[in-house]
Amino acid sequence: MGGRGASNGGRQLNDGTYLPYGSEFRTILKASNVKFIKQNAAVNAKDPLETMTKGRIYATINDDGKINAISYYGKDGKRVKTINLLHSHEQFKGAHTHIGYYHDEGGTRKLTADEKKLVAFVRKTWYNRHSK
Repeated sequence: MGGRGASNGGRQLNDGTYLPYGSEFRTILKASNVKFIKQNAAVNAKDPLETMTKGRIYATINDDGKINAISYYGKDGKRVKTINLLHSHEQFKGAHTHIGYYHDEGGTRKLTADEKKLVAFVRKTWYNRHSK
């Protein structure tokens, strides 16, 4: 992501200072329009809220090397939906989609056919790359 890239909207630290834009995440791998990213200083994987690249898709990797989520970003660079892969809800076992900028203000639902194809592509890309 270099000097610009995935952002969490100017994250403020406990001491009141802000992390520089693009410094909260690092790119591990890029395939097509999907960037595989990892948060630099966190125990759990958190997804960026915004990006400078219109229409970007990020796959967030956790500390165990697993794909935590796949997030979609709109033309304005803001997150529009997130596919969660590592946790379930009572009504949705396994992968599911949260609609919205923050989490699920637009609801939670099962994956569409296109989302299932993307999940398959992301998993294949990540696990083929890291199984060697």
